[in-house]
Amino acid sequence: MTAFAPDSLVLNRKLPLWYQVSQSLRASILGRTPDASLRLPTEEQLAGHYGVSVLTMRQALKELEGEGLISRHRRRGTFIEPGALRGAPVRLLGSVDAIVAQQSGDRTTILGHGRTPVAGELLEHFPDTAEVVTYRRLRHDRESGEPTNWAENAVLPEFAAAVETADLERWPMTKVLRDVVGVRISRIIDTIEARLADPETAELLRVPLLSPILHYTGVTYDEDGRVVDVARIRYRGDRFSFTVSVDAH
Repeated sequence: MTAFAPDSLVLNRKLPLWYQVSQSLRASILGRTPDASLRLPTEEQLAGHYGVSVLTMRQALKELEGEGLISRHRRRGTFIEPGALRGAPVRLLGSVDAIVAQQSGDRTTILGHGRTPVAGELLEHFPDTAEVVTYRRLRHDRESGEPTNWAENAVLPEFAAAVETADLERWPMTKVLRDVVGVRISRIIDTIEARLADPETAELLRVPLLSPILHYTGVTYDEDGRVVDVARIRYRGDRFSFTVSVDAH
């Protein structure tokens, strides 16, 4: 069995060091040879290899542990999980303003809002909340008038009390929560996946039933770690693309 050898890395000072290290090490783990050792070098050895502090290295390893790629054992060391999947999601860093920009630009119609029970996909995000306030909106292209996407936002009632529907006709929920309501947003986790159009989505977006759509889920956290908003947006596949710009310098 050969020893595990992480790839080298040229650090980019525009991104957090722990993030760059975690993604480089992630690529090394998933691209390792079948006979490579499952045991990783020590934190100190890895920190020296990448030229970062042990604290930065520790944060990078915590990220990989959260993905299920590695497990850490006191006094024994850090090990690659044998069943680590190559399809584990990649975490991409951006800004709240990037999210706002992505959700802006279309003409918005409010379909309705009101209190709804926490059920289904929302249970994992609001485990201690019985009800949320749900806002439903349909967006149209400003020039053609064609529907581009429809969105549902599930918001904690204490924040929803300060949300005006008129503001949601002008701005995305993220901007309203941050700039109008005053929520101190700490992070947003985005997930984009392919799904098939259900009857409601097919009717609203004027697409065939069971045709491919892009389903976006954005989970917004405040500084206390609470989920304050879960956005679920269904995009017409022919009206939306997802682009990631990678700076190689």
